Amino acid sequence: MKKYSVLQTATGLGLALVLSLTALPSIAEVHDHDDLAGAELQLNAGQKWQTDAPLREAMGKIGHSVNTALDDIHNNQLDAAGYQALAEQVHQQVAYMVENCQLEPQADAQLHIVIARLIDSAEVMQKRSDLQDKRKGAVQLVGALDSYATYFNDAEFAKPVH
Repeated sequence: MKKYSVLQTATGLGLALVLSLTALPSIAEVHDHDDLAGAELQLNAGQKWQTDAPLREAMGKIGHSVNTALDDIHNNQLDAAGYQALAEQVHQQVAYMVENCQLEPQADAQLHIVIARLIDSAEVMQKRSDLQDKRKGAVQLVGALDSYATYFNDAEFAKPVH
């Protein structure tokens, strides 16, 4: 009887885990952002949207990576591996945001517009293309970070200077 109880508990916990994971938006769902194509960011009644610690941490890491590479991007000196590293950082931090951010629904909806732009830029940088196309992806990434700084309240965010 005890083995059966342990098995029932393990099965129940497994089912609860699966159900809780299905409730989280996946990267694929965030990545499937065709419905955000024409979406425009808006302020919250004239104020920036509130953020939480996971969002600030993830955006800070993306911003730091871009700021570190910015001179090389501007001077056309960043190589394909550098663009790949930027794209990987974006994907890692977006995954972290999706898993950990707990924003109110309206702020979350605005964040999804920024996330769509982050992912689009990363995909451009990852494509098998010439460095000028990858550079365009990096410029898109800077634009997405500018949008974050404009619409979200994050006093510690170091906006890329371009």
